[in-house]
Amino acid sequence: MKPVKPPRQKTGDEKVPSRTRNKRTPDEKAHKEQTSSDTPPDEQTLNEQTIIAALEEGGAIAKRLDTYEMRQSQLDLMRLVIHGFNYDAIVAAEAGTGVGKSFAYLLPALNHVLLNNKRIVISTATITLQEQLYNKDIPLVLAALGVGIKVVLMKGRGNYLCLRRFDETSREQSFLTDPEYEALKAMNTWIDTTHTGARSDISFPLPDSFWSRVACEADLCMGPHCPERERCFFQALRAQAAVAPVLVVNHHLLFADASARRDGAGYDGMVVLPLYHRVIIDEAHTVEEAATSFFSEQFSRFSIYRQTGRLFRRQRGNLRGLLVLVLPALHAENQLNEIESINQKIRDSADTLDKVALELCKQEGVFRLTPDTDKDIHATLSPLIEDLRSQVQAYTALIKSLLGTSAENEENVIIWEIKAIRKRLESIAQLCRVFIEYQQHPDKVLWLERHNSNGEPWVSFTSTPLNVSTVLKEAIFDPNKTVVCVSATLTVNDTFDYWANRCGLALVDKRQVLCDQFPSPFPYATSVLLAIPTDAPLPQADVPYRDFVNMAAGSLAACVGGSALILFTSYSALESAYNASKTLLEKQGIRCLKQGDDDRSRLLKTFLTEETSVLFATDSFWEGIDAPGDTLRLVILCRLPFRTPNEPVFAARCEDLEQRGGNSFMELSVPEAVMKFKQGFGRLMRRFSDHGVVVVLDTRVIRKRYGKIFLSSLPETKICFANLQTITNKIERFLE
Repeated sequence: MKPVKPPRQKTGDEKVPSRTRNKRTPDEKAHKEQTSSDTPPDEQTLNEQTIIAALEEGGAIAKRLDTYEMRQSQLDLMRLVIHGFNYDAIVAAEAGTGVGKSFAYLLPALNHVLLNNKRIVISTATITLQEQLYNKDIPLVLAALGVGIKVVLMKGRGNYLCLRRFDETSREQSFLTDPEYEALKAMNTWIDTTHTGARSDISFPLPDSFWSRVACEADLCMGPHCPERERCFFQALRAQAAVAPVLVVNHHLLFADASARRDGAGYDGMVVLPLYHRVIIDEAHTVEEAATSFFSEQFSRFSIYRQTGRLFRRQRGNLRGLLVLVLPALHAENQLNEIESINQKIRDSADTLDKVALELCKQEGVFRLTPDTDKDIHATLSPLIEDLRSQVQAYTALIKSLLGTSAENEENVIIWEIKAIRKRLESIAQLCRVFIEYQQHPDKVLWLERHNSNGEPWVSFTSTPLNVSTVLKEAIFDPNKTVVCVSATLTVNDTFDYWANRCGLALVDKRQVLCDQFPSPFPYATSVLLAIPTDAPLPQADVPYRDFVNMAAGSLAACVGGSALILFTSYSALESAYNASKTLLEKQGIRCLKQGDDDRSRLLKTFLTEETSVLFATDSFWEGIDAPGDTLRLVILCRLPFRTPNEPVFAARCEDLEQRGGNSFMELSVPEAVMKFKQGFGRLMRRFSDHGVVVVLDTRVIRKRYGKIFLSSLPETKICFANLQTITNKIERFLE
């Protein structure tokens, strides 16, 4: 890669364009007012000059990189992170693509570990970034520092094999499907070679249904009572983590630990993670979404089937299940008929509830419990949920009476798992009560959603917190000495207000909170063309707009010879454009790839290895794709990524904001869409030498007043706002 001269630092007399001006909260005065008395007396402070020297020309890190360009924004970001460690501050940093944020926080973090022997937790949103940090970035920094520090990569428990459950599944192999049986045979060999037991290490086909039978699960773990405790992969991982000063985790694991400590587990030992007081949260723009997912609860008829079927089932004329195995030892064989009867009643009740729920979801696919839907809830839904709840409670009471209260069976594997399943069923019964009494839970969003598995429709019942800001403030920001949040997209219109309000940072008081922007060093102004076709219909004109997108997507991808990522906000729009463009593109030797046709990772790998391919994608592909060079020269954002109005959690949050006197469109809809828009735009430039075009087919960005917020959130680029034909000609000349 050809080195690019970094931009020089601005002096105090120069005017900085509004798109790149750093905004710090509090301002520079806050830095100067900090004194050494603010520094914890039991910890050594980081030497800013020494640490920064590693990333300057000729520094320890620079020497180890194949290509090196000094990035002033990276050094400035590192200074802020060092300040966060030295003065127990909370840091929020928006680091544009190419800043090199990983090195900017790893050098201070690892130096802090070396100086003070205190644990650091680094949390990310994706396994991809976890593995990049663990396998590449951290080893490089440690080698540059000339030290060895134990680093442990921790994923959620469900990512690891449970040997006890695997043995049980092996004994029941006659009930496996053919693909499951093949996975079982392959895993028998794999177990002897794997050091981690992690699903990500498996190279053979692995059905989700089989993995769910053999994966570790917290409530099924017997801990010290497990017969496989000496060989347990997850316990070995916990043992390593207990003595490791650096942990690389995901947001879900971080929240599991933080919320358990907040709810009473304490701050003096191992919970989900060993004790820590300093956290780095990468991909911090996903914090609210990750916390919302973590704190949600759900059940469906299939989840009920799984739990009750594990306890008792009649299969091929034979009685199976944990209760069937344990009843003889409990001298309770005479209870089999009662168990079978109540087991069937629960399944029947779940089936009936599911059918009614499907009707309520109708064409929209969702149904939210609100005062406006109260009539439907009381007339049809509540009685059926109450029936299911009562049947489940009767079952759990029966199981409890069968097992008794004796501690003699603590090491009985079967009884242990029965108790765990009973607790799961009790949780379902409790969630049913929440649905029945939904008006008493204004802090929750209660909603139904239709799904389809192998052509069979079914409904999930979900409870989601209306707001996660308070719990994040109490679980993450309050107890930790330093919290560093970094991402390429944390601001909207040059302020952190939206993100800070959503993730709880705005609630923090009596702490130093530093927020700053660090612009990308990439040469967007010369290397990127932003184009918007002025002849595109507005999206409100549904059919004309769809027809225009179908035509424009294919013709634009054809004019650049592929190397295009086309991003949609709905799968139906994706399908329509794909079908309309496929023939045209394939005639030119351009391979068309469509999300849903293959596993995400394999689809992405194909796209990255075939330079002339075009990928039609939605949702998750708006972020997390790293396609440098000629692999990607054109990104098409078909529509501004506003949430659909019928998304229940988003709708509830909008209503809540309006009731408190806010403007949900400008305070929630627009900022959220801008954040995702920036992520989509950011797919294009991944290296200094990249060169390409971003086309936005939604003219609201230039026709509506709020469109200025979208445009001002992007770096300076070349622009072409003209009709589609003019844009096509401009693209051809620009890419030449």
